[in-house]
Amino acid sequence: MPESTGVRKVAMLTAGGLAPCLSSAVGGLVERYTEIAPEVEIIGYLDGYAGLLSGRSVPVTDEVRRDAHLLHRFGGSPLGNSRVKLTNTANLVERGLIKEGEDALKVAADQLAADGVDVLHTIGGDDTNTTAADLAAYLAGNGYELTVVGLPKTVDNDVVPIRQSLGAWTAAEQGAVFARNIVAEHSSNPRMLVVHEVMGRGCGWLTAATALEHHRWVRGQEYLPAFGNAADRWDVHGVYLPELEFDVEAESARLREVMDRTGAVNLFVSEGAGVQTIVAELEKAGETVARDPFGHVKIDTINPGAWFAKQFAAGIGAEKTMVQKSGYFARSAAANSDDLRLIKSCTDLAVECALRREGGVIGHDEGQGGRLRAIEFERIAGGKAFDTSTPWFTALLADIGQG
Repeated sequence: MPESTGVRKVAMLTAGGLAPCLSSAVGGLVERYTEIAPEVEIIGYLDGYAGLLSGRSVPVTDEVRRDAHLLHRFGGSPLGNSRVKLTNTANLVERGLIKEGEDALKVAADQLAADGVDVLHTIGGDDTNTTAADLAAYLAGNGYELTVVGLPKTVDNDVVPIRQSLGAWTAAEQGAVFARNIVAEHSSNPRMLVVHEVMGRGCGWLTAATALEHHRWVRGQEYLPAFGNAADRWDVHGVYLPELEFDVEAESARLREVMDRTGAVNLFVSEGAGVQTIVAELEKAGETVARDPFGHVKIDTINPGAWFAKQFAAGIGAEKTMVQKSGYFARSAAANSDDLRLIKSCTDLAVECALRREGGVIGHDEGQGGRLRAIEFERIAGGKAFDTSTPWFTALLADIGQG
């Protein structure tokens, strides 16, 4: 057991979008503290940084400690989330989270000090942890003796330099479960085009991994092709990612052959694929594109899947198109066995680092040979691109005849 350096009280918060790890990560932290430092008091701030700014928290009681294992069975977050950037003052004032003239970093720091918190655990993606980095720097530069230890959550698996983000494996698995039923719609109409839009703003990892999971499922089934039930009709026929360039005309010609042969085309599209083109088209037409507090385009307002369907439908001779999005289904699931193992290793180390006052974001550090450690906040960034030369992905493209 690590030697404690005067840690008496810790706080937790979950922030950003959901991922299939938040509930389990909260439960894992509570379990580990109870195992090795039961004397440490724990609270949870409600609704992420919004709860921290407003001082809304709940205590981890003896009952919560006893039953924390139950949280591993659920998706979502028991504490609630929000999208808050502590350095976006105008947005915070507009939302009533701080007053005009206040510094959100100071408001947050003062709240932590008033609550007697020694360690803050942030569970979120790159935006959450870069915000945590801003807070950690403010605390260190202004005499607050408080340590911040983050955990990396994102279904996109796009946090630099972390090898695998918590929840991403589960999101891919659940996206493939969603795809199974959606792809069955190929039988609802002759010459059917099904577009499965998958989350992934700037990184195609989740779309690629979801397509692979579905492809593996297709290849593992038995079929009755003499009666129209054939693997080709169920399989993935195209995968489109932000990192991949593609020629609409060339792809239309390839997919037209698939449609003529099977009577169905199933595409897996990352929501970030083609976004720059779509935004440019909208802004050229004089439309205002909605953005979140971090400046990201609100992708659900521009419908990339529908754009892809429009690009391909005529070229492949589709009689009907359907666009379905798996994002909210996949990101809200409970963690699977692979993620549960990853979450436990990360929460265990997070508590150990907290007790010795070692700040950072817990993850397998690609810059240090994949070692699990507390990665320095200044090295954390979003936007890690998916490596499209990854062998499992190139094998998938070869299997489906793309590229």
